[in-house]
Amino acid sequence: MADGDLTDGLWNWSVAGHIDADRCRGALAGALGRSVVALGGDGDVLSDVYFVDGDFPTLIDVYLAPSGIAETTAASAVAVRLGAAVLLPDDTLNPSRYVVAEPDGTLRPVHVDEVESDDGPERRHVRPCTGSDPACAVAPGCGRSRFKPTPAPERPAAA
Repeated sequence: MADGDLTDGLWNWSVAGHIDADRCRGALAGALGRSVVALGGDGDVLSDVYFVDGDFPTLIDVYLAPSGIAETTAASAVAVRLGAAVLLPDDTLNPSRYVVAEPDGTLRPVHVDEVESDDGPERRHVRPCTGSDPACAVAPGCGRSRFKPTPAPERPAAA
């Protein structure tokens, strides 16, 4: 989860666009400063890259994610290297809420519609977490996250 936990573990990300597996691993290696290889390979970090439908069709599973590097930091650096948005789970238990790392490295909370397919989770209809989205009402609330909802700008009053 994108909670700043620095323990070795598993990261599951989705990337906007169909990005080649070698390019994904290269971006990850550059962000982590470690060798990243396909499952079954011999390297510091193992990664599986596969494809589904949806707005974020490239799925990246990172095994043995290194301690000492926050997931959000790594995802942000990968998004910049790929020039594509990266979705990662946030620190709530709300099943529709994610953090998106934008291609410029910015991190922001979003809600996503997700459907499980035979190939894996398909994610569509990404929208900002504003605190007023019906998905924000799912417990525990989005306001408990370290990635606080961003209220939508109010419309100016009619003249």
